[in-house]
Amino acid sequence: MTIDEPGGARRGAREEWDARAASFDDEPDHGLRDPLVRRAWADRLADWLPGRPGAVLDVGCGTGSLSLLASESGHRVTGVDLSPAMVALARAKLAGRDARFLVGDASAPPVGGQRFDAVLARHVLWTLPDPARTLRGWYDLLRPAGRLVLVEGVWGAVDPVGIPAERLTALLAPIAPDIRLERLSDDPALWGGPVADERYAVLARASRDDRGSGNDRASRTVGLAGTAGAAGRERGGDRSGFMPGAS
Repeated sequence: MTIDEPGGARRGAREEWDARAASFDDEPDHGLRDPLVRRAWADRLADWLPGRPGAVLDVGCGTGSLSLLASESGHRVTGVDLSPAMVALARAKLAGRDARFLVGDASAPPVGGQRFDAVLARHVLWTLPDPARTLRGWYDLLRPAGRLVLVEGVWGAVDPVGIPAERLTALLAPIAPDIRLERLSDDPALWGGPVADERYAVLARASRDDRGSGNDRASRTVGLAGTAGAAGRERGGDRSGFMPGAS
């Protein structure tokens, strides 16, 4: 639901997603209409987002399904999407809640000087021509100890599209002091059935001291698939490897 190109390309993307808005929630992981799928995503978000209610930015929010789950957990949600039709549906879905939705490009969210406890993006980054620049921008929107929560993957056997997990963690390495990778392909409840392609979440946590210096970032560690969850459970932490209740 975003594009980082000027003029006609941007208008074309907006029109395409506007046209798809009415049927967007028909996909199991978009609309979360199946209670099992909804519960699976709610459980993941409970692990990924801060334990205490905070400010969450949902970039490329679509119709607001993940925004709704975050709001139900007590978070104050700001959603951004390029498509006015998607934003209208998100506003209706979260009517009466502590949430606002803005029409804008997810690669440069129109939030002014606001900072967030978490920035959430699902299946958005791979669509952008400059993911590295976008990640830096999102990271700079975090409060100290805030979290980037990025759900991505690679789809298609003949002409695959997406962004591999190894590339995403490499892009984050220069800017984020703490990175965790969680594989999602083996959890059919998230997708409404089994999937064979690569799907994953990457969580990056900002430093407590205004996101740290370059030397701090260079010394950060990357937790690969499985290790973050095991470490979190051993320490009493959440599935992301971060300690519960932290900002």
